[in-house]
Amino acid sequence: MTETKPPAVDRIDPTFRNGTITAFGVTVSFSLGFLSQWASSPGAWQPYDTPPMILLFAGVALQMRALSLLLPVEGLERRIYDRSTKIYLTGLILTGVGVGAAVSFDALSSLFK
Repeated sequence: MTETKPPAVDRIDPTFRNGTITAFGVTVSFSLGFLSQWASSPGAWQPYDTPPMILLFAGVALQMRALSLLLPVEGLERRIYDRSTKIYLTGLILTGVGVGAAVSFDALSSLFK
């Protein structure tokens, strides 16, 4: 009787994943810090704040999702690692565009007052 072995799973080095988790965590922390600072700043919210806010929330949510994919042991699997990296980069881009839009809209609003 022959035993069938499950196919080998392509894995990444745990040390490499740990560095990635650290990088993801730091940027999620900065993103959440920016949201917190923006939400607690004085002044009334304007309608033009809505698109940047949506981009920021979506970007931070994707960054947090990517981080949550890496935390379990299964995050060592290459396919999960690659997927989380793509999600993270999408979230990072959305967050960057949201921050850029927020700063630009505030600057433009002060010019046209």
